[in-house]
Amino acid sequence: MALAAHPTHPQPRVPGQPDMWFFILFEAFLFTSYFIVYMVCRVQDPATFLQSQQLLSLPIGVFNTLILLVSSWSMARCVQASRDHHYPAALNGAYLTIAFGLCFAALKVLEWTLEFDKGIGITTNEYFSFYFFLTGMHFLHLLIGFIFLGIVVAQLRRGHQRSQTLVETSATYWHMVDFLWINIFALLYVVR
Repeated sequence: MALAAHPTHPQPRVPGQPDMWFFILFEAFLFTSYFIVYMVCRVQDPATFLQSQQLLSLPIGVFNTLILLVSSWSMARCVQASRDHHYPAALNGAYLTIAFGLCFAALKVLEWTLEFDKGIGITTNEYFSFYFFLTGMHFLHLLIGFIFLGIVVAQLRRGHQRSQTLVETSATYWHMVDFLWINIFALLYVVR
C-alpha cells in the first residue's frame, strides 16, 4: 500500500520558477569563466595584481559584503513571511532588502569615485580592467535585482491575487546577486 503525503507536510520543492534556475546556472557558468580567466592572468603577472589589489578599499569591500549578506537574510525573511501569509512582515523584509541594496550601490559608486580620483580606471592595468568589468557586471545585475524587488513589493501589495512563485523567483535572483558578489569580493579583494 502506497502512503500518500500527509497534507500538513507538503512535498519538498525547489522555490521559484525553473527558468530562473536555468538562468542562474548560465550566469554561474559565465562568471566562472570570467573568474578562471582572471586567475590565469593573475598567475602570469602576480606582482601587478597584488600591487593593484592593495589600492582597493578593503573596509568598503568588507562592509559591502556584510550589507549584501544581511540583504540575503532580509530577503529570506520576506519569503518566509509571505509563505506564512504575514504580508506586512514580508513587505518590511522586501523594503529592508531594497534599503540594503541601495546602500551597497551607493558605497560601490563611492568606491569607484575614490578610485577615479586617484587616477585609477579600467585602462590602468590588467587587474583594474578585470576589477571594473567584474564589479560593473555585478552592479548591472544589482540594478536588475531592484526590478525583481519591485515585483516582490507589487506581489505582496496585491491582496488576494498574490503569487508566491514570483516572490520566490525574485528572491532567488537576489540571492544569486549576493552569491556573485561574495565570489568577486574574494577574488578581487582577498585572494593574495
